Amino acid sequence: MTPGCGDPLLFVGTYTTSRDDGIHVFRLDGRSGALRFVSMTPGVSNPSFLAIHPRRPFLYAVNEDNESSFGPVGSVSAFSIDDDSGRLTRIDRRSTHGAGPCHLSVDAEGRFVLAANYLSGSLAVLPIRSDGSLEEATCVVRHEGSGPNEKRQRGPHAHSIVPDPDGRRFFAPDLGTDSVMVYRLDSGRGKLAPAEFPRARLRAGSGPRHVTFSPDGRHAYVINELDSTITAFAHDASSGALSEVGTVSAVPDGYDGRSSGADIHAAPSGRFLYGSIRHHDSIAIFEIDSGTGALRRVVHEPSGGRKPRNFVIDPTGAFLLAANQDSDLVVSFRIDQSAGRLTPTGEAAQVPRPVCLKFAPGS
Repeated sequence: MTPGCGDPLLFVGTYTTSRDDGIHVFRLDGRSGALRFVSMTPGVSNPSFLAIHPRRPFLYAVNEDNESSFGPVGSVSAFSIDDDSGRLTRIDRRSTHGAGPCHLSVDAEGRFVLAANYLSGSLAVLPIRSDGSLEEATCVVRHEGSGPNEKRQRGPHAHSIVPDPDGRRFFAPDLGTDSVMVYRLDSGRGKLAPAEFPRARLRAGSGPRHVTFSPDGRHAYVINELDSTITAFAHDASSGALSEVGTVSAVPDGYDGRSSGADIHAAPSGRFLYGSIRHHDSIAIFEIDSGTGALRRVVHEPSGGRKPRNFVIDPTGAFLLAANQDSDLVVSFRIDQSAGRLTPTGEAAQVPRPVCLKFAPGS
């Protein structure tokens, strides 16, 4: 079956084991939830997280390495996207000036790539040229501090950097310091500076990993890797301040096995929140109180594989796709719009070690 050109493009970042692996491209069938293979771009080292330009056909991928042609650091690769086929063509690669880059985003104006270096506990800002290629980093900010977990929190570990819905500030969860750091981006100089409220502190040993915002921007939610919890915040869009509403467990009551929070997203309706839980191998589903932002756990849905990493909700809000890293599967679920629950569609795509899922903007 040849996918229709109107079906949205999905890009899949992976951990690679050879030069034959890389970034995979699919189209999502909007009726069945099936993924139809389009192409694969090989020779991209560990493109474990992807970001897509908001206005032009460019894709950026971290190369989650500790060593590269730039020295003992990771890098970001830039690609152009063919509008018709979705195929990728590499156009550039630049150092992130830190080891183990694991996350990146593009600012709302499409002028900068911002990358989080996990092992170095640092953030880097790289300007984007008109042809989609990257300039050398104009800013590198290193976090400081530690946490009580001696194995995982001996120093800072920047795990992601996410813009707020208005694109005015960037929020950077740091697993090593139990903090969410908040920055403003000087778009004239390409520099990050602490925002008016520069830090939100989380429970000691929680290990904040990813953050997402409610569609109206009034609330923010952080999934914590080390204790498998989710912390809800009220978000003041005028100042960027985060005020904690409460923290809930992301695993079932009574569960005492291994677990690790991974990714988090709100439904486009703003009614439900979803979090992926590795080792428990599930997607946790919560109902959001529209007034307070507080969470009520609804149910856990098995992720359809082992070690669910990132997941994505399609642009229509009809489907959720989960990347099961240790099963080499991207599994498709249909979302119940009234209850938030997930039902497997019976559709899945084979992808070696899938990690990150991104739809092309405007799909």
